[in-house]
Amino acid sequence: MEISKLFSLENKTALVTGGSMGIGRATALAFADAGADVAIVSRKMENLAPVAEEIKAKGKRCLPVAAHVGRMDQLPAIVEQVVAEFGQIDILVNNAATSPAYATIFEAQEKLWDSIIGLNLKGLYFLSQAVARVMEEKGAGGSIINVSSIDGFAPQAQVGIYSISKAGVNMATRSMALELAPHKIRVNAIAPGATRTKLFEGLFAFLPEDEREKQIQQIGQAFPLGRVAVPDDMVGLMLYLASDASAYMTGQVVAVEGGVLLHGGL
Repeated sequence: MEISKLFSLENKTALVTGGSMGIGRATALAFADAGADVAIVSRKMENLAPVAEEIKAKGKRCLPVAAHVGRMDQLPAIVEQVVAEFGQIDILVNNAATSPAYATIFEAQEKLWDSIIGLNLKGLYFLSQAVARVMEEKGAGGSIINVSSIDGFAPQAQVGIYSISKAGVNMATRSMALELAPHKIRVNAIAPGATRTKLFEGLFAFLPEDEREKQIQQIGQAFPLGRVAVPDDMVGLMLYLASDASAYMTGQVVAVEGGVLLHGGL
């Protein structure tokens, strides 16, 4: 067995939502390095264009698609564009999500619920449905990777709706894995802890820059490994789940969180 081939994504096509920044961008670039052609989705084309150029510079094809994954009427067009360009979808990474919004159960409004659940869970589920249909029709199977969060295991006060959405992602992962296994489609999830993405750092935007960095460093000290994650910390597991290296793995939610769950979370 050649280990390099086990992790190779040559002749594969990956669709990565939230692909313009953070974990999505890091994943899309890593997949291109591993040999895949990549479609990336985000709301604004101007944010996608630089990432698309980075992927093309690696010698791989890239299709940027400007769309809102939380709007159900836009999902069919995403899948249609990718299939029209590449003829297949072998890997789906459901990374698009909205960040936590601070509101207690007494303060939360229906609009906030609909926004967070609509993108983080509903959009993920129905995009997976549309892509799974393509995978099933092609008959070659595939891999769906959902991006959850440690908040789906250990909720934090004032971000309850976000935690509920990510707990839903965990169960959606297991449910889809069970139903899609007969079609050779594997479904797994990665559950990051605090990660230095634009969404995460935006939670501290009200602070002066030096104080913001100090706060993030202090949060990192609560982790046994002593720091907050960066997007590249997620890439190894993403590549494993996308490739044949994980051919006998489905229905699993794997936390990548610097050990913080060892003492119950933040």
